Amino acid sequence: MKNPQFAVTRPLLVQTVQVLGLVLGFEHPADAVLSRHFRDHKALGHRDRGFVAETVYAVLRRLRWLRRLVGEAASPRELVLAWLARGENWPLRNFEGLANATEREWLAELKGAAVDEGSLADRADLPDWLAERLLAGTDEAGLLALARSLNRPAPLDLRANLVKTDRDALIARLRADGIAAEPGVLSPQAVRLAGKPALQKHPAFLDGSFEVQDQGSQLLGFLVQPKRGELVVDFCAGAGGKTLQLGAMMRSTGRLYAFDVSERRLAKLKPRMARAGLSNVHPTVIAHENDAKVKRLAGKADRVLVDAPCSGLGTLRRNPDLKWRQSPESVAEMVAKQGSILAAAARLVRPGGRLVYATCSLLAEENDGVVDAFLAAHPEFREGDAQDVLAKQGITLATGRRLHLSPAEHDTDGFFAAVLERAAPDA
Repeated sequence: MKNPQFAVTRPLLVQTVQVLGLVLGFEHPADAVLSRHFRDHKALGHRDRGFVAETVYAVLRRLRWLRRLVGEAASPRELVLAWLARGENWPLRNFEGLANATEREWLAELKGAAVDEGSLADRADLPDWLAERLLAGTDEAGLLALARSLNRPAPLDLRANLVKTDRDALIARLRADGIAAEPGVLSPQAVRLAGKPALQKHPAFLDGSFEVQDQGSQLLGFLVQPKRGELVVDFCAGAGGKTLQLGAMMRSTGRLYAFDVSERRLAKLKPRMARAGLSNVHPTVIAHENDAKVKRLAGKADRVLVDAPCSGLGTLRRNPDLKWRQSPESVAEMVAKQGSILAAAARLVRPGGRLVYATCSLLAEENDGVVDAFLAAHPEFREGDAQDVLAKQGITLATGRRLHLSPAEHDTDGFFAAVLERAAPDA
């Protein structure tokens, strides 16, 4: 927060410390803890919520550095105060009324305290195992550049809903309401905003003209490249952000199945479908990847998107707690699940059809490793060229045969995707 002293009261600081304390138990995702807190404290305004969320996330991003600065046994309150003093560089006068005399004396010493450089993982603010995995694909300078990008808040991207509007019209509408908006540089449907304006009650949101969606995520829709009238499956739809994009690209024609194992997540899709003006989406709860509802579509789908459950480590700008909640063991479990889901989804693809495997992970074992193992076991599939698929739609991106997006290089979340095509009968 560049101007943190807008109205940081003692009760607001206490709430921030309380939320951080709950998050640091790592029993629940940080965004879920924050959502629950905001539901229980409806009187908090937009800027107050912003302060709580941004401060909690900032501490999570720089937790390793803060604990080296303050001590491994630092309390949530000490971590918050240390972040404001050193991370946000608050002057000591800003702590009057918020911290007691002893704390202010401690903060004065802290502001001048030196922190040794530490290990590479220390400098990257990553757990040792994760720094080691990421270093396998780069050098120290590359890892530190990636870490710096992951430790910055993510920008806010919107996707223009082509069923309702176009990008230029959406930008003009937002600017007319005083919202700084620019065309996204990667996705032709993307709008990038300056800052984090409140959008939930904006008329353009309420009438379905846009959805919040990272530019990297939007590129997955262009890799699927759905056509009007096709049968398309979003195999791991979640709350349906990518489903909505696919439906709009199909101009609400054909049939688009949104599969997910979570009825709660899919329930969130239904009002979004209505707002987006889509009538071709069929949300379908499945018990697992081999559910009978899945098998009924065997060999019938023109296109299938598998945005697989993953470690989520490409989203650390938005979910910094994940680096502390994941482990080598949890990643290994994910890899096994990803392989099983990809194999099940592949059975739906008709000859000549397309399968796109994607994750929001930065780890090779969840990405290239899963695709390589799949191709070795499924000779009926061959790999397409992601860069070529995008280029044919006017998207120029030097990404290579497989899509690798990095926060450091592309200012998106970390995404991976591979285009897999089932051989046609005469191939």
